[in-house]
Amino acid sequence: MIKKTWLMFFAGSAFLALSTAPQARPDENTGTALHIDIPTRLEKANVVIDMAHLVFGGDDPFALGDIHLLAADFRAWNTKGTIVVVLHGDAAYLVLNDESYNAVRHVQTGNRYSGLLNELMKQGVQLELCGATAKGNHWGNANLLPGVKVNTNAMVRLTQLEQEGYQMIYQ
Repeated sequence: MIKKTWLMFFAGSAFLALSTAPQARPDENTGTALHIDIPTRLEKANVVIDMAHLVFGGDDPFALGDIHLLAADFRAWNTKGTIVVVLHGDAAYLVLNDESYNAVRHVQTGNRYSGLLNELMKQGVQLELCGATAKGNHWGNANLLPGVKVNTNAMVRLTQLEQEGYQMIYQ
């Protein structure tokens, strides 16, 4: 049975990056103090994020901010492990190159998320597109941002990674 770990686990991580020991520190934006009661740190972790649906915080997919935060925490804490993001369903268009993004989204702006996604890949996050979603949308590798990998099928890949011990986070 798939363990359900919600992305909300990382919602408080923004504050954990400020401190790994219990102490009150003023927030830079509000001047209010936040006391961390349960400092957490990951020494080793393999995480897979199932990104099938998009929830927006303003104009950006909320999950991208959390994934950036997780990758930054991994780097700051020297966490040993891997972060894999499996995109499928209505979230899959995020990994399209500018020309394909424009055609699919009926815009002329190019993929406004490509910079965020390229930064994630530079931080070592592996982005994977569901092959079944790609086939269903008639997308080939040439339609994707450079560096995005294609798996056979998101459901099979998520199952495989969980069987390998990855912690599943649903988006």
